Amino acid sequence: MRYFRHCIDGQSRDPASGRWLDVYDPANAQAYAKVAAGDAADVEAAIAAAGQAFPAWAGLPHSERARWLEKLADALEARLDAFAQAESEDAGKPIRLAREVEIPRAVANLRFFAHAATQFASESHHGQAGLNYTLRSPLGVVATISPWNLPLYLFTWKIAPALAAGNAVVAKPSEVTPATATMLGELAIEIGFPAGVLNIVHGLGPQVGEPLVNHDAVRAVSFTGSTGVGQRIAALAAPRLKKVSLELGGKNPTLVFADSDWRAQLDTLARSAFQNSGQICLCGSRLLVERSIYAEVREAMVERAQALHAGAPADEATTLGPLVSQAHYDKVLLALARAREEGGQVLCGGHALERAGWYVAPTVIEGLGPDSVSNREEIFGPVVTLQPFDDDSHALALANAGDYGLSASIWTRDLNRAHRLAAQLRVGMVWINTWLQRDLRTPFGGVGASGLGREGGAEAMRFFTDAKNVGLHLG
Repeated sequence: MRYFRHCIDGQSRDPASGRWLDVYDPANAQAYAKVAAGDAADVEAAIAAAGQAFPAWAGLPHSERARWLEKLADALEARLDAFAQAESEDAGKPIRLAREVEIPRAVANLRFFAHAATQFASESHHGQAGLNYTLRSPLGVVATISPWNLPLYLFTWKIAPALAAGNAVVAKPSEVTPATATMLGELAIEIGFPAGVLNIVHGLGPQVGEPLVNHDAVRAVSFTGSTGVGQRIAALAAPRLKKVSLELGGKNPTLVFADSDWRAQLDTLARSAFQNSGQICLCGSRLLVERSIYAEVREAMVERAQALHAGAPADEATTLGPLVSQAHYDKVLLALARAREEGGQVLCGGHALERAGWYVAPTVIEGLGPDSVSNREEIFGPVVTLQPFDDDSHALALANAGDYGLSASIWTRDLNRAHRLAAQLRVGMVWINTWLQRDLRTPFGGVGASGLGREGGAEAMRFFTDAKNVGLHLG
């Protein structure tokens, strides 16, 4: 039995309460580890350590902070296989996905923001009202709360810009998938990362997340997760006028036009629906297809879904792993039952797989309109719904139906149409003839129920700093 401890002030620590939570292997539904059940006492210790470490860390030259982030990236990259194996076991991910995509992206996050530390610059303005220049200073102690679906990928996406900007961090990873965040904390201790600059506190949201958000010493909160929890964080932070960045859910449309090269891109279309068993906020869970090619696309997607190989995450041939937890497994199965009640026709899948872990068959559903609950609420599983459209305006209306507005993809050879629709889609990000092709310099985030604020590149660095303008009269 492994034990995932807090990392506070440069040390691994047991929970102050002495309590632990079970951590489950999604592939067999058995507990394989324990994670610290943190509480307000652990949060207080971590915030105190961060507060003490902040002045020295903020006072370092930007290049020195960059070197520390590069050193952590080097150490992570050197142990990529161990981290990939841990991520695969902890989250039920196919080992190839963890090894080839997710852990390398965590390394890239650290390296990107190491570079950002030396390139991020303030503005100056001259000629209208004297000379003005803007200082951008780190906030102090900040909190990051990251989800279970991309455990190290999104953990580093938050801590890296916060550290690069000069803040001290108290990070709460998901208690469902705590392995790789803990390992990264231990790696930071091993390489001598300055004590107290990066602190990791495990535990449940009410016992750890809420005390973090409520603490007066925490100047900002960056959260990725469900819309409901994001709304709760916003409500707690509002009376304190605390900065929040909320990257929440998505119910993303994929618009496939008849003139697109969809047959050649079928692998990407299927991947956009089913990667990580659909447990990615950017997955294209609503496939909108021009009516003239609808039947062909429908049959092709069913064939691709049925060809996915559900198996042990450690098996190199596995392309579909289990869902992450019993609670999420139950939620997805309930959503499938609801889709049938609403009149949805299940073309393939729609059921649990007969094996030990939390496996759900890749599912394709048609016959549901834009107002159905199944097309409006996030399922976050290996489930895609199909809807035909007649023309550009119909496609746009279907795409913009609902409260979410995270991302969309448009598949067409007509670039005039693509740019016109991209401007009218009510989302934060649009891909044209591709999916999940990320430039880390670009803004990341959504509108409506998909969140508040933007992450990535200079947007993240601005979030984790305060702007102060200095005006000089030129007499």
